[in-house]
Amino acid sequence: MAAHRKSAHRKPKQRPFSGPAARTAATLALAGAATATSATGAGAAPAEPAPTAAQVRAKVDRLYHDAEVATEKYNGAKEKAAAATKAVDALADEAARRTERLNTARHALGSLATAQYRTGALDPAVQLALSSDPDTYLERSAYLDRAGDRQAGLLSGVRRQLSGLARVKARADRETEVLAARRAELHRHRTAIQTRLADARRLLATLTAEERAAFERSADARHGGGPAHADRSTARTSTARTPAAAPAPPASGTRAARAISFAHGAIGKPYVWGATGPNAFDCSGLTQAAWRAAGVSLPRTTYTQINAGQRVSRSQLAPGDLVFFYSGISHVGLYIGNGQMIHAPRPGAPVRIAPIDQMPFAGATRVA
Repeated sequence: MAAHRKSAHRKPKQRPFSGPAARTAATLALAGAATATSATGAGAAPAEPAPTAAQVRAKVDRLYHDAEVATEKYNGAKEKAAAATKAVDALADEAARRTERLNTARHALGSLATAQYRTGALDPAVQLALSSDPDTYLERSAYLDRAGDRQAGLLSGVRRQLSGLARVKARADRETEVLAARRAELHRHRTAIQTRLADARRLLATLTAEERAAFERSADARHGGGPAHADRSTARTSTARTPAAAPAPPASGTRAARAISFAHGAIGKPYVWGATGPNAFDCSGLTQAAWRAAGVSLPRTTYTQINAGQRVSRSQLAPGDLVFFYSGISHVGLYIGNGQMIHAPRPGAPVRIAPIDQMPFAGATRVA
């Protein structure tokens, strides 16, 4: 009976399909697998199409522009970091001088204290009683009184030196913090520039040789042509947006003429971000160097150079004026007349002559 109960609870054995039943089961299994695969594939996102050459060119242009914006911020941060470094160095020099004066005052105070100890060890009444020459003793007492006054003066001087030194060190600590912040800012802008330029190079590498050549030709057209177009007589400009009448060139020997002469001499030199010459330039580095050759000191960045002189309208442009582009004032060139400027365009494009109507005009400044 126990055996019967045990066998009653035992599951029946599953027998494999055979014949037509087996073929039907296999068919159903394959259909189910196919359905599952189809459902899985339906949820996967389709691969994005590769960007066209035109899209790559547009993105590279944006990256170059962003790199130039970051370059001007880098130039400004570099200038501020240099000023902070100068302030820290000056405070360090002042602290060294004050420390030297403090040590001198301390030495004088120590010498005076030693002399007083040697002459004033006995009670003054006893010294007078033992003295064989009271007049000499009284003279010595008067000297000690004067020495006491001198000691008080030295003590006061030491206190002043200590207080002044503490103030200088506190200022040095603050300037050191400022310098650290400027250097961190400098690093951020440098990283932004390098990242954008690296991204541009990677994008350009996806183009064929023919597409890259077409990009360079279109970039030359936008920025005024390559070295072969350096002669302004061959440049073509839009008469609709250039000044109504071409101004006369600056008189020989004037500061504007000297600045333009320098810029002409820089034609063909490479664009390098952060460079101010003599072998390479960025856009504001070129204009700064050109006017420096004329004896005029310009600030370092585009957004400070635009405030370095008298603002002039586009219709009033004269050779030597600084011309600025884009809403963020991120690019500058040196106007040379007839709707043309000399500028440092971008990485891979050397200093050249270009029409000013190839970029969004933002304003102009007359330096001298």
